[in-house]
Amino acid sequence: MQWKIHGERPVYENHWVNLWVTDIETPDGNRFDHHVVRLRNLAVAAVVNERHEVLMMWRHRFITDTWAWELPMGLVENDETPAEAAAREVLEETGWRPGPVRPLIYAEPANGITDSQHHLFRADGATYEGPPTEKNESDRIEWIPLADIRTMIDRREIVSSGSLVGLLYILMDEAIR
Repeated sequence: MQWKIHGERPVYENHWVNLWVTDIETPDGNRFDHHVVRLRNLAVAAVVNERHEVLMMWRHRFITDTWAWELPMGLVENDETPAEAAAREVLEETGWRPGPVRPLIYAEPANGITDSQHHLFRADGATYEGPPTEKNESDRIEWIPLADIRTMIDRREIVSSGSLVGLLYILMDEAIR
């Protein structure tokens, strides 16, 4: 059953987040305004080395006031592809230049309220270039053994949806092999 859109209008717009009101009609005939958060696309990179470790960052998120491990990620700029954004974010945030990135999985977290698209990539290997140029992203950058990821998720040391989706996909893929 498909909901029908009769129109939409912006309520608030800026470079980071846009709030729209959409006039919708549900299949049972109810019609109402539904708020939609429109976001730029996100690129996430899971960089795995030959020792079966994944490159991660320990960082604080002020919105939820939590510390957790995350994969490098960031918004896709207008002049780049999601793959280019993923590689750029790894280098800027960690100082490691990833090997060739290839698509891992695509996700739409919270697609009942936002149009955010998460493009997740995997790179096998990376070359250290120097300290990260993005100084405000993390307190620590480490190679974490894939064997430790499940326990870290269970302890809520990894909570971001972009990181969870990518890591769980890698763990599932590793288990199948």
